[in-house]
Amino acid sequence: MDLRELLANPKANLIDVRSEFEFQMGNVEGSICIPLDEVPYSIDRFKEMDGPILLFCASGNRSGQAAAFLRAHGVEEAYNVGSWIDIHYLKSEAA
Repeated sequence: MDLRELLANPKANLIDVRSEFEFQMGNVEGSICIPLDEVPYSIDRFKEMDGPILLFCASGNRSGQAAAFLRAHGVEEAYNVGSWIDIHYLKSEAA
């Protein structure tokens, strides 16, 4: 699925897996912060999310790890969408 289509989905869950400090320094409007080291402890929270889970971080590395972990634990609609800067840009472009 195309990233723009995923972002246009009103049910999309925007999850920033950077640290809380990084998140506070700048983030994507409507996103929530679940740092990578908290992902394993939040698996039930992810499973309760309705719609695609769009994971991002600074470069796409941590969000790739989170997406792989979630898919390995039964969360099928977990996508690594790369850098928060790219998502921020795409969301502002669509507005």
